[in-house]
Amino acid sequence: MTPSAPPEDAVARFSGDVERLLGRGSTARIGIAVSGGPDSLALLLLAAAAAPQRIEAATVDHQLRPEGAMEARFVGDVCAALGVPHFIFTLDPSSRGTANVSDWARQQRYAALTVWMKSRALDLLFTAHHADDQLETLLMRLNRGAGVAGLAGVRARRGAVVRPLLGWRKTELEALVRTCGLESAWDPSNSDDQYDRARLRKALATADWLDPLAAAKSAAALEQAEAALQWSAQRLEAERLAHRDGAATLNPEGVPRELVRRLLLSALSHINPAATPRGDEVERLIDALSLSGTATLAGVKCRGGTLWQFTPAPPHRAGR
Repeated sequence: MTPSAPPEDAVARFSGDVERLLGRGSTARIGIAVSGGPDSLALLLLAAAAAPQRIEAATVDHQLRPEGAMEARFVGDVCAALGVPHFIFTLDPSSRGTANVSDWARQQRYAALTVWMKSRALDLLFTAHHADDQLETLLMRLNRGAGVAGLAGVRARRGAVVRPLLGWRKTELEALVRTCGLESAWDPSNSDDQYDRARLRKALATADWLDPLAAAKSAAALEQAEAALQWSAQRLEAERLAHRDGAATLNPEGVPRELVRRLLLSALSHINPAATPRGDEVERLIDALSLSGTATLAGVKCRGGTLWQFTPAPPHRAGR
């Protein structure tokens, strides 16, 4: 099975997307996560045409479907035809216990791919998230009341993970795979109504007034806004947040609420590095401290006033 080369204009477009993310002249060694579906196959084909000497591919068989092993071998055959080194990871599904299947699969997949990257001295991992994925993520998080960070959606680059296809529609990727003479695998979970994303995907199929590419641009703008807020909060810490001897104080006067929220989270983490309060808990705490109240959250005792004060909460004493 030897696929045809992708159209030259598609390869040039992909190369431009990668250059914007990595910088001109990058020599990074790249790992490609390939499931056998149309999105990741298109990514493999484009990357093999654009940077054939710098890529390797891996497929993770979660053993959640009997077809998984066959699909992994199919990807291996495609990689062999392209001259791309390929590795298959086979997971043990019994290790998931009672965990959410999707969450377990994602965590185990990235853990396996991280091990693979280190063993192969790969610098970056390319995944095939595209504009339609971005729209789905944006709407799901909007429906859950997410803030700026959540509405930034899927990041184009986070650490070693790079997503160069966020400016591409799923239909474009499917057409490219067909043009190259391949028939991609199909995962039935993508249309299983027990999953929130699958139900949303079905609803979006008839919502032709929603533009995934426009949503991807909005998510990118929100990602930049999130970076700006983080930058501002980090600089405000030096003048507004003080900590010593296991305690912290915060001066919130005149600071916009969103930046107060970020400074507050930083104060909590100074006292309790393991603190991971929910968003609604943080909002209630800000309200209480703004009224000079006192509250305890994430093992930290918090007192309002002109300066907000944070100290370790005393140990809980069982009633007699």
